[in-house]
Amino acid sequence: MSEFFKWEYVVSFFPKILSALPTTLAIVAVATAVGMVLGLAIAFVRIEKVPVLSQISQVFVSFIRGTPILVQLFLIYYGLPIVFTALANIEKIDYVYITYGLSTAAFFSEIFRSAISSVATDQKEAAASVGLTKLQTYRRIILPQAVRIAIPATGTMIVSLLQDTSLAFSLGVIDVIGKVRALAALTYRSLEGYFVAAIIFIVLSIVLERVFAWLTKRFQFQSKAKTEVAQAGLDPEILIKNDELFNTYTLKSGKGETY
Repeated sequence: MSEFFKWEYVVSFFPKILSALPTTLAIVAVATAVGMVLGLAIAFVRIEKVPVLSQISQVFVSFIRGTPILVQLFLIYYGLPIVFTALANIEKIDYVYITYGLSTAAFFSEIFRSAISSVATDQKEAAASVGLTKLQTYRRIILPQAVRIAIPATGTMIVSLLQDTSLAFSLGVIDVIGKVRALAALTYRSLEGYFVAAIIFIVLSIVLERVFAWLTKRFQFQSKAKTEVAQAGLDPEILIKNDELFNTYTLKSGKGETY
């Protein structure tokens, strides 16, 4: 066993591999930001059935969901400069950002579309009956509920995205896995490097899962408490605008805690 696996290499590799973690986290952060914004736009287009755009977005989502991320990486890397010659000289990491951003957007669009569609239709009708515009209805009624519904799936999506970043090295990007492969080429010790990478990914995945589990629990409690406050006879408009009143009620009634 000592010939195949040496702990001294694990100790030696750990700080070196950890130094590449910011690149991996940057890919996750950029892809999540781009994916959420673009995914929300795609979800709206498909829900509202915008002519032409709805069909295009459906084809886009089907393509992304039906192809591996590695194939998408190479299609973007080799194909984008042919279509847009101005992008021929951008950094490899930028191709990774573009690919993961577009890929994540497709999956987020399905998460958001499902969450928005799950909000009861009669709430939209009630909002229209009191004179709220479609934008106001989405902003004040639908989206706050959809966000709470989408949190668990969003957490799962981001954990999956974190793990998928392991393919970014295919374009020569030195992320966590890229660093492992570089060290393996220098030392001929692959097992120890991948062992360190596994520890890093496991720890990050657990942290993300705990964070989103906490967010899910917090938002579910807040939603339940606000419903109870409204049922107690408070004006919903006051409830929306006066969080201090809501916090005071939940504390005094023993139904929750201040936050």
